[in-house]
Amino acid sequence: MKLNKVKEATDKKSKLVTHFNPESLISEQFRTLRTNIQFLTENLNKRLFLITSPGKKEGKSTTIVNLAISMAQQKQKVLLIDTNLRNPTVHQLFKTDNHEGLTDVLTGRSTLKNVVQPAGFGSLHIITTGKPSANPSELLGSDIMVQVLSKVSQDYDIVLIDAPSVLQSNEARVLANMCDGVVLVVNRGNTDLRKVMEAKKVLDIVHANIVGAIMNEKGRKIF
Repeated sequence: MKLNKVKEATDKKSKLVTHFNPESLISEQFRTLRTNIQFLTENLNKRLFLITSPGKKEGKSTTIVNLAISMAQQKQKVLLIDTNLRNPTVHQLFKTDNHEGLTDVLTGRSTLKNVVQPAGFGSLHIITTGKPSANPSELLGSDIMVQVLSKVSQDYDIVLIDAPSVLQSNEARVLANMCDGVVLVVNRGNTDLRKVMEAKKVLDIVHANIVGAIMNEKGRKIF
């Protein structure tokens, strides 16, 4: 049991680098990204940002979690929402439960107030996915989801949405049109450039506002 706890703590430290190693080069790069997004929020009144990727295993969820922590370190009131209903990971990265979350609000089983959890990092809060859903696209594209995003954009300085990959599900496309900006995460050496262009084309079709891209390279972030 003790060995499992040590491994769990080590895994968490390696994933949440902006908290456990704030002086690292990677943390500095996240601060650069944070500054770029803050410029948009301050000057253009933008609050909702969707983080997605062309495919799986691009490092998207780890990226959004570290970005959220970096923003919370600046005393911003930040909300991170996991909308990857098919393969949720945010609750795993924060080592919290996922018994109740977004799907419970969208289906009327719970309220928004009940599913918001403190992340344990300053003013950062999270909403996990909640119970599995057989129709994620319909739930995320519902009027209730629009109301949820409208409400949280009033309550928080910044709202980051962890979305499924663009080319492997319809959910990111549905959500992109509801957000002020979209950030695309790609992995150098793993992401085919053609897939990146295809993802951009799909996002353009739904009139998404692509504000930037993040490239992962051997554990580093290049903006």
